[in-house]
Amino acid sequence: MTVTLEAAEGVGTLRLDRPPMNALDVATQDRLRELAEEATRREDIRAVVIYGGEKVFAAGADIKEMQVMDHAAMVARARALQDSFTAVARIPKPVVAAVTGYALGGGCELALCADFRIAGENAKLGQPEILLGLIPGAGGTQRLSRLVGPSRAKDLIFTGRQVRADEALTLGLVDRVVPAGEVYEQAHAWAARLAKGPAIALRAAKEAVDTGLETDIETGLAVERTWFAGLFATEDRETGMRSFVEEGPGKAKFL
Repeated sequence: MTVTLEAAEGVGTLRLDRPPMNALDVATQDRLRELAEEATRREDIRAVVIYGGEKVFAAGADIKEMQVMDHAAMVARARALQDSFTAVARIPKPVVAAVTGYALGGGCELALCADFRIAGENAKLGQPEILLGLIPGAGGTQRLSRLVGPSRAKDLIFTGRQVRADEALTLGLVDRVVPAGEVYEQAHAWAARLAKGPAIALRAAKEAVDTGLETDIETGLAVERTWFAGLFATEDRETGMRSFVEEGPGKAKFL
């Protein structure tokens, strides 16, 4: 399998496994969507790590596969390509990308689908599609600009240049830089911490933030207020408030 899903301690690890560079061919894209949807459904998975292994996250699309595709073939495929990545972005649970080595093109776009990105000191990220006479097609023009702002996104997309981990941190493209050997460990720890949190509230927070980024503020506020009020009907809210009153903040244990 080119992508696997394993669960432990409430954390599901979506592992890319297509040596040597984890090129994202059609089969890998489809498998990624399938497992992202499985992670969404599974109650034993409360947070997700996306990981490509110790040496490389994902070096992008399978260029040899794409080279033989004509316009009609890509028109038929482009939506499925985007849907595979959107399935990851819409996992209603905290998702962290553990980025080692190259995260280029589709690899960078996959990292953009996470809520948080931890990169190794050896990481290199970028959207080099322009060097092929193309533009990002798996969400890069949209998610990158929302994350780092339009000017910075255009710089990366127009030039196709790669950025090292330290610059990626400065740009806001990644959220933490750690020694390469600690990337997965720290990503799993981040996910495991949130896996112990209130699942419905975390889902609400993610949906409210993501919806707000995609629409006007009035619609975003409506989503926020609906979720905020709705959470008063949950057991987690009762647990959290009771614990706060009886024990003080930050001590609640959620099921």
